[in-house]
Amino acid sequence: MPIQVLMPALSPTMEKGNLAKWLKKEGETIKSGDVIAEIETDKATMEVEATDEGTLGKILIPEGTADVAVNTPIATILADGESAADLAKAPAPAAQKAAESAPPASAKAEVPAPKVAPAPQAVAEPDPEVPAGTEMITQTIREALRDAMAEEMRRDADVFVMGEEVAEYQGAYKVTQGLLQEFGAKRVIDTPITEHGFAGVGVGAAMTGLKPIVEFMTFNFAMQAIDQIINSAAKTLYMSGGQMGCSIVFRGPNGAAARVAAQHSQDYSAWYSNVPGLKVVAPFSAADYKGLLKAAIRDPNPVIFLENEVLYGHTGEVPKLDDFVIPIGKARIVRSGSHVSIISWSNGMTYALKAADELAKEGIEAEVIDLRTLRPMDTETIINSVKKTGRAVTVEEGWAQSGVGAEIAARIMENAFDYLDAPVTRVSGKDVPMPYAANLEKLALPSAAEVVEAAKAVCYR
Repeated sequence: MPIQVLMPALSPTMEKGNLAKWLKKEGETIKSGDVIAEIETDKATMEVEATDEGTLGKILIPEGTADVAVNTPIATILADGESAADLAKAPAPAAQKAAESAPPASAKAEVPAPKVAPAPQAVAEPDPEVPAGTEMITQTIREALRDAMAEEMRRDADVFVMGEEVAEYQGAYKVTQGLLQEFGAKRVIDTPITEHGFAGVGVGAAMTGLKPIVEFMTFNFAMQAIDQIINSAAKTLYMSGGQMGCSIVFRGPNGAAARVAAQHSQDYSAWYSNVPGLKVVAPFSAADYKGLLKAAIRDPNPVIFLENEVLYGHTGEVPKLDDFVIPIGKARIVRSGSHVSIISWSNGMTYALKAADELAKEGIEAEVIDLRTLRPMDTETIINSVKKTGRAVTVEEGWAQSGVGAEIAARIMENAFDYLDAPVTRVSGKDVPMPYAANLEKLALPSAAEVVEAAKAVCYR
């Protein structure tokens, strides 16, 4: 049967793109890995690579077409032995997808509201920060972040947001949507593309008593501002003998997204959590994103708030409280168990929870700990769990060497060595810069299967 080529996504938050150019013509031979087309959004251009071999049988979407919905069939490849007569056997494009695509347009289309994606499901322990009987509302993580900022900006006139595209464009990932309209251009500030510059402006504002929220389009770009973050924000309180503080939040997506290659995919959890003077937060659930961001904004110290682009569209229950704040520095036991402790944070929790479900099918009950905060780290919760289970596996998307998992393992060795029945095992990203190719990117990241394998190994199963 003919194979359909689908409109790919440049990132997990992309919904539509423009089919800029076809690089292959109908009737041409296609090999796996051949670049057959180019697609683009207002932010990036990407090549479409063939994953199958055969002949380009029919182009379904002409070049120049704007707003082609992700996963819309754009072409059909005929396998060896198939002819044009076989094209009728290919599944017809969905009517909805076809309707969503539009012919080339001269005016720039409005940015659509992101769709809600389902969150990973798991058996969760009650959150001690939420009073029993509290009404819950369902929100995406981007909505939870937006509400946290809006609530704090209403509460404290010294709080303001700055960064690239946070105002007029409503945020690169729509996290700041609606803030400009409510608070105006003096408190929601679009900056030039100069991280070193606007991070420095934010640090200076914090030193005078204001409370900036500095958004980086990605923490990879914060490398340009590392001197402002480390040498100015993190060290000033100590170097001034406590006379000058710096209440500032640096927030934005951290770690891998989808096919954005090595310079846009690095996990900086270990980098920032190494630095005295910083607090480092890396939540997973929608409720934690909201409660911890509110805490970060109120904290008198500089806080690195590491988000994850893959999670922005995930939904979760958020307490409907007038002022829901989660203390920084407290981990949460998301799932109780007695055989092995699995410790993770941010998107690593996705692998940890899926692995726990699989392990339960084999009679292994894993206790899953969401650290939520990397600095200060909740060592007590980790140690108490390991004393109960006797085994530990850490899960992170960052590299193993000098990683957060290595720090956790060291603390377990120092505080619970006599309770261990097996060595602490780490599951991490592979020791390579992130590849661009989708199949290699998948191999470079950890997986639930690797977590299952590690947990079974420490349980001698």
